[in-house]
Amino acid sequence: MNTLSMPPTVARAADTDAARLQVLRVLEKQPTLSQRELSAALGLSLGKTHYLLHALLDRGLVKARNFRRSDRKLAYAYLLTPAGLREKLSLTRRFLGRKEAEFEQLQVTIAALRAELAREERP
Repeated sequence: MNTLSMPPTVARAADTDAARLQVLRVLEKQPTLSQRELSAALGLSLGKTHYLLHALLDRGLVKARNFRRSDRKLAYAYLLTPAGLREKLSLTRRFLGRKEAEFEQLQVTIAALRAELAREERP
């Protein structure tokens, strides 16, 4: 089942899970990104990025540590906590399961369309 065929609340939850997974994956690789840089890396608005990041911070999945980025500016390193690493693994499993189901459904649709074309192209 793809997000188009899901009830709206389920589709929103799947989209939110995918966005949270994306944030966790990027921060694991690049913990010193600013929110603006993270927003650009994710292709999300700064507001949505801020919301997602603070939700992860509030749940204890990510913690922020201050460090000096330059002589004049403090910045943060966003580090995944052990709970954050477990959540990333759980989100990855669910995301992969959804994508595999979508892939299988897509294969069925493609096969049906090919059969339809083959029937219609016969003289």
